[in-house]
Amino acid sequence: MLWINDTLAIADWELSESFTRAQGPGGQNVNKVSTAVELRFEAARSPHLSPAVKTRLKRIAGRKWTAEGAIVIRAEETRSQTRNRELARERLVEMIRAALVAPKRRIATKPTKGSQRRRLAAKSIRGEVKALRGKVGDDD
Repeated sequence: MLWINDTLAIADWELSESFTRAQGPGGQNVNKVSTAVELRFEAARSPHLSPAVKTRLKRIAGRKWTAEGAIVIRAEETRSQTRNRELARERLVEMIRAALVAPKRRIATKPTKGSQRRRLAAKSIRGEVKALRGKVGDDD
């Protein structure tokens, strides 16, 4: 079980991990120990997340969201497999926590009388400037 908050937990069957060799420096160890972790969370099939949360999670995940509806997180920062597992799980938890927070509804406001007057005055001045740009005619 992976706990997101006090009320929400992700079941183990929804998560799968695979280990590969990490990129970058690591000496002899990098060629023989699979320390990089690829955490896969089946988000679209998760019964624990509501459809609204899934929609927000898809937007937050971006390129990490696959066509099958899974989130793939790759962690290869450290040379320790266990630390990389923790990092990948922490990233997933933070992503889901961010998706749980519903955005505030925007309250539509009217422009003030003063701002409307200033806008119309600026438009009329601009119109006068443009009206003066015509061809110069002969006044005979």
